Amino acid sequence: MATSVRRTTLTLPAAPIGPDNPLPALRTGPDLHRIEIPEDAGLPADMARQIGYGPLRSILPTRLRDGYGRDRRSTDVDALVIENERLRATVLPGLGGRVYSLHHKPTGRELLYRNPVLQPANFALNGAWFSGGIEWNIGATGHTTLSCAPLHAARVPAPDGGEMLRLWEWERLRDLPFQVDLWLPEGSDFLHVGVRIRNPHHHTVPVYWWSNTAVPEGAHTRVLAPADAAWQFGYDRTLRRVPVPVADGADRTYPLRSEIPADYFYDVPDGPRRWIASLDAEGHGLVQTSTDSLRGRKLFLWGAGRAGRRWQEWLTEPGTGGYAEIQAGLARTQLEHVPLDAGGEFAWLEAYGPLDADAATVHGDDWGAARGEVAARLEAALPRADVEAAYAAWRPYADHEPKETLATGSGWGALEMARAGFDLPGTPFDTATLGPAQRPWLTLLETGDLPPEGPVPGPALVAPAWRDLLESALPGPATDYHLGLAQWHAGDRAQAVRSWERALAAGGGRLSLDALPLYCLAVAEAEAGEAVRAADRYAEAFGCAARFAETLASDDACARAWRAVLPALAREAVPALLAVDRAEEACDLLAHLRQEDLADGRFRLLTAQVLLAQGEPAAARAVFEAGFEIPDLREGEETLSDTWYALTERLIAGSGPVTDAVRAEARTRHPLPARYEFRMRPV
Repeated sequence: MATSVRRTTLTLPAAPIGPDNPLPALRTGPDLHRIEIPEDAGLPADMARQIGYGPLRSILPTRLRDGYGRDRRSTDVDALVIENERLRATVLPGLGGRVYSLHHKPTGRELLYRNPVLQPANFALNGAWFSGGIEWNIGATGHTTLSCAPLHAARVPAPDGGEMLRLWEWERLRDLPFQVDLWLPEGSDFLHVGVRIRNPHHHTVPVYWWSNTAVPEGAHTRVLAPADAAWQFGYDRTLRRVPVPVADGADRTYPLRSEIPADYFYDVPDGPRRWIASLDAEGHGLVQTSTDSLRGRKLFLWGAGRAGRRWQEWLTEPGTGGYAEIQAGLARTQLEHVPLDAGGEFAWLEAYGPLDADAATVHGDDWGAARGEVAARLEAALPRADVEAAYAAWRPYADHEPKETLATGSGWGALEMARAGFDLPGTPFDTATLGPAQRPWLTLLETGDLPPEGPVPGPALVAPAWRDLLESALPGPATDYHLGLAQWHAGDRAQAVRSWERALAAGGGRLSLDALPLYCLAVAEAEAGEAVRAADRYAEAFGCAARFAETLASDDACARAWRAVLPALAREAVPALLAVDRAEEACDLLAHLRQEDLADGRFRLLTAQVLLAQGEPAAARAVFEAGFEIPDLREGEETLSDTWYALTERLIAGSGPVTDAVRAEARTRHPLPARYEFRMRPV
């Protein structure tokens, strides 16, 4: 059977992704990957250098994707299938190019963890992400902003004369084009994946890449890699080197023998072949290998503890089996970014396929023998030389132009082509993909000025070339607002504040022009530690947006966008007001929201926090007892547990002080209800 690429449709229970947050994403959110490195950690010099290189200041120019809920309905999802006589790979081009399924025909085995539902959760850098399959992470430390975004896809000639599926897009955090080519050589048990990241700019760019594979988690599932040590990173934010397989008294290569979630970045030495495998009790499972430039290998495990199990349930349906992740990346750890020189590229080949090994050896006490067994079986199934040869054969085909479009991504690449005219053979960014999001910026390119209408909620551009264009444009509310975003992103915060103040002055008190600059100034005040002034600005921004929304009688796109601004502002304004003891003002602000907004779990939590601040802990507890869910609860966030224990301690203490005895009683007699347990570090 010759390799083929075809369209199909999957029908799955899915929660809609929903609209993006209309506010500019000026902050990165909780920095889960902030590192505390012990003095005796002994980091290699290149690792230490790359950990401190190229951190994000914000997720601009992307926006937060937090408009999803948890109500799932049967949904048709576009999919692309790559198939030969041995394997069938199913890819979701509209959801980051995720390989949803990898089915091995001779054995009838599904090699990946295939999530039976599509449930977004707040794990990506910009929010929405879902678990399962193989995902392609580019940009910065974390799950890519493209996790739930469409990619361009096309049919392309494969090196062996068959067909290849190409995925490509313009990654906006680093302004880089990338491509992922997938094909199945005739008769092969291995999915081949060629990846290329190019830097068309005249400056060096920090690059991040990790290919993450979700594999079924079982009581006797073991993850193996060619390493005797690993860099362990947990939600206590500490990076330390530990032995493999046994660390702190437990064999960490079995995901369910750990209690809490953690990352294990294997310290794979140079020279030996790079691979990682997940094998079940019978020695069956999946192996991933690559050419040597894809250096890192990692195991992420949820662990067997209460919080890990809760997160697993949160990401799928109750009763569904759990998963672990085996991963491969450009650096030793996901805490690093790697410099890509001007005009340069990174390229490599990956291969994914089934592996059968002797179970007794794989699960024996001799770690060296277990590793050697997997390495030998892999070499027999797919020799290292064959991977190198496949990479060499693919490289000329990476430039072949697509012959049939199968899916369409964003218009941002086409806009960059219009601006700079980059030469990117193999990944065309057609002008036909330019849409409403790019139109104001195309106007700036063609005329030197942004359109005169005000800075209504919409996407931004913040790269140096666009900042230069904004600085040369005629000043005005829209131009100064967007210039401020570009300056903020560049770290020039004083200039950003001046630009937003100019935008506010140029708006002349017009409600439609004032709300977003006011919001930006509120964030700037908060970041500067001016909590009272920040609260004032947040309240002013909310009031401005609320008054403008009341004037919109229509239900067009503009009206809907502005009505979405109100709850987005409230979610930031209420905590800012509570932080400066203005609970009554926070309560009044919530009263301006629609009932459908207040029913959302995010506002149920805010309501409980306001009630607690007003001295009504019993009423706050009643909110928890009635039950609510926060669809976009952030990975590692502890707001639920913090609020629960704060109100419980106040109930116990009454009007008296909260002593250590009160805290102990709260934790022993009133533990956090299981439905609110999402803590990812030891309690």
